[in-house]
Amino acid sequence: MPKYVYLFKEGRADMRALLGGKGANLAEMTNIGLPVPPGMTISTEACKEYYHIGGKMPAGIMDEVKQYLTTVEEQTGKKFGDLSNPLLVSVRSGAMFSMPGMMDTILNLGLNEQTVQSLASNTDNLRFAYDAFRRFIQMFGDVVLELPKHEFENLLHRQKEEQGVTYDQELTSESLRKVINNYKEMIESETGHPFPEDPMVQLTMAIEAVFRSWNNDRAIIYRNLNKIPHDLGTAVNVQSMVFGNMGNDSGTGVAFTRNPSTGENVLYGEFLTNAQGEDVVAGIRTPRPIAQLKEEMPVIYDQFEKIADLLERHYKNMQDIEFTIERGRLYILQTRNGKRTAQASVRVAYEMAKEGLITKQAALLLVEPNQLDQLLHRQIDSGAKLNVIAKGLPASPGAASGKVVFDSDEAERMGKTGAKVLLVRMETTPDDIHGIVAAQGILTSRGGMTSHAAVVARGMGKPCVCGCEPIRIDYAKEEFTVGQLTVKKGDIISIDGSSGQVILGEVPMKEPEISSEYSIVLSWADEYKRLEVRANADTPEDAKKAREFGATGIGLTRTEHMFMGQERLPFVQQMILAETLEERLEALSHLLPMQQGDFYGILKAMEGYPVCIRLLDPPLHEFLPSQEELLIETTELKITGKDPKLLAEKQQLLKKVRALHEFNPMLGHRGCRLGITFPEIYEMQIQAIFNATVELTKEGYNVLPEVEIPLTIDVNEMKIFKEKIVAIAEAAMSAANAKFHYSVGTMIELPRAALLADELAEYSEFFSFGTNDLTQTTFGFSRDDAEGKFLPNYVERKILKENPFIVLDQKGVGKLMRIAVEGGRKARPGLLIGICGEHGGEPSSVAFCHQIGLDFVSCSPYRVPLARLAAAQAAITDHEIIGTR
Repeated sequence: MPKYVYLFKEGRADMRALLGGKGANLAEMTNIGLPVPPGMTISTEACKEYYHIGGKMPAGIMDEVKQYLTTVEEQTGKKFGDLSNPLLVSVRSGAMFSMPGMMDTILNLGLNEQTVQSLASNTDNLRFAYDAFRRFIQMFGDVVLELPKHEFENLLHRQKEEQGVTYDQELTSESLRKVINNYKEMIESETGHPFPEDPMVQLTMAIEAVFRSWNNDRAIIYRNLNKIPHDLGTAVNVQSMVFGNMGNDSGTGVAFTRNPSTGENVLYGEFLTNAQGEDVVAGIRTPRPIAQLKEEMPVIYDQFEKIADLLERHYKNMQDIEFTIERGRLYILQTRNGKRTAQASVRVAYEMAKEGLITKQAALLLVEPNQLDQLLHRQIDSGAKLNVIAKGLPASPGAASGKVVFDSDEAERMGKTGAKVLLVRMETTPDDIHGIVAAQGILTSRGGMTSHAAVVARGMGKPCVCGCEPIRIDYAKEEFTVGQLTVKKGDIISIDGSSGQVILGEVPMKEPEISSEYSIVLSWADEYKRLEVRANADTPEDAKKAREFGATGIGLTRTEHMFMGQERLPFVQQMILAETLEERLEALSHLLPMQQGDFYGILKAMEGYPVCIRLLDPPLHEFLPSQEELLIETTELKITGKDPKLLAEKQQLLKKVRALHEFNPMLGHRGCRLGITFPEIYEMQIQAIFNATVELTKEGYNVLPEVEIPLTIDVNEMKIFKEKIVAIAEAAMSAANAKFHYSVGTMIELPRAALLADELAEYSEFFSFGTNDLTQTTFGFSRDDAEGKFLPNYVERKILKENPFIVLDQKGVGKLMRIAVEGGRKARPGLLIGICGEHGGEPSSVAFCHQIGLDFVSCSPYRVPLARLAAAQAAITDHEIIGTR
């Protein structure tokens, strides 16, 4: 029989894949002597087997659980199901990667009508015992029996109204007894079975429910969002209960070893006295800052502070710690690497390295590359006049404006139409994950800095204001009130997650300010990365911005984007409609100085760094009016008979559009095929590049143009273009009596080009993978059609692990890239090779580019910092540290 169950003392921190993150950390804390309530972990292998055999409990697993339960009983001095001194346990999920709030927990398991009386007798507190029983039935009913949570809440609310109280903790033992009875009646009515009284039946059902929760909707959405594989499974932690709701010398809390919003090195968190842990994270009561624990329980605070410091030094990372105080005794229930904002992530990494706690390399690995994107988000303009209507807790920095919505489904629907919405809730739950994804920001009236809304928003880089108690939400009317002010669904408000302010109307925003720590951490990345990072830029402004973000060149300038301006389009259309070479050259003579100006600006902005300029790529019909519009116009002119001359012009234009029409333009007359059939177009562009280069060289600038031929499939194409480019360059240098450096290369974006890379390298000094088109032609479907129709279904059904247009398909497209790299460098040692598709700014794709030996990646300017960090992480994890430069 395989081993499925491990006592905490049997595990280690490096067993995350088997025990899940929570189980591995509980084991590690147990083994370093921290006060962890005893327990066991059921491994992820058991969860995988559960799904492998069709959603059934693996054979022998509960026998193993019972065996280990006896050890836990010995450690606690209590016995599971015992009528005199019962052991109660919590059952929690714990996947390999942290998924806060996405799966389910059951507390106080083991209570029934007999053991609840024992608990009351042993604690001399009937109210506490009934409250624990009430909570257990509610969690069990929700998680295990899958009954709607609101049905339990309604019964609880009805009892509070009957007793005339506001808060759960004000309910008397008599009222709680009624709640228990009502819960049980509702369960039997809804399920047809009484609530299970046998503790072992309860435990079996709870373990199975946690396995099921691995594939609940919110967990799947979270994994898709965070690129967590779906086949890892979850572990289940069965742990002896400790109670924070046994009086005012008890409590519960969550704390971070550093501020998760700013990164400041101070203990940061919240606690509640006389409460269970779920009360803090669920936002049911607004907790107090952890600093107040120092005043209320100084001995406990001092002990906790030392444990927090020990854990951070042990794990060499900021920790998120859950704790419970039971009758003056501290217990640590969990530690994990703390989720934090991008600002905090950078600061924590920098300061831990400066403190000597970790190396610079380790510091770089602490920052998630995708988080850097959050640092470039806008903030509220400090000079703006704000109509602040309320203030809550600043739970996640950044600012957002949007239409108020109160329902996550509606937020998702409106978000899909392009509307900007703010999700307003009393508190969020894991079921709101899709609404949080769609919203610009989140506002809650309850909950603290470690509530579900706060933790999830920080992880996503979305602004969030929590615990905004002045607002009163009415879901039925779809409005909230602040004093005499009413804000209805669809009204626009703004929130500032850095100050906690809620503002009426839309507010002006400003560009973010980059911290010195950010710049220093990225300079460390530059020390260790091997890949150069370039940017895709089509204007001098984009080139300047890319340079500000640390780009060391331009990997792609798309010249077709320069043809679309109002003053240029008439000449472009004149060029396309020309009947003779003379007419076409006439049109091109007007475009030449415009193109020369474009290239002058971009080359100048990127002085000292290479600029890869791709010659015209798209089909010519894209520059003409649509065939459908022309048909409508000509038909109307025929019917009215008003303007025969205009009709003749439109008919001639329609004739040309029809002649250029292609059934599959992506695979048609585009790229270098245009340069073969209309050589004068490419000659104009090449001339413009070298005219600008000569001009800048004479002005004293060091510019490095790279002329790129798109969509090549054969060496004979490259031979034609290489000879033409060399001839024009030599003529330009001779005429101006100037010398400059340039290079000629091709974009590898078709499978045939990748397979024949050794031949193409004869006339190419560089390759640049156009992975957007290479992905389309390798898979055999267009991005526009696939993403809008069947591709989401492929990802959902796990036919494909990722959208291959977002994450590089290493198995297929990557194999072609490897072939091209090997063939190209075999024919031309030292061949410069890079990537310029959107994958150049995606971390795992950047890592792959490092692995196969590329020289550079290129991405949009705003993703340059991300790519720099990802490139450094690839070198560090590949043990390819090459020192400082």
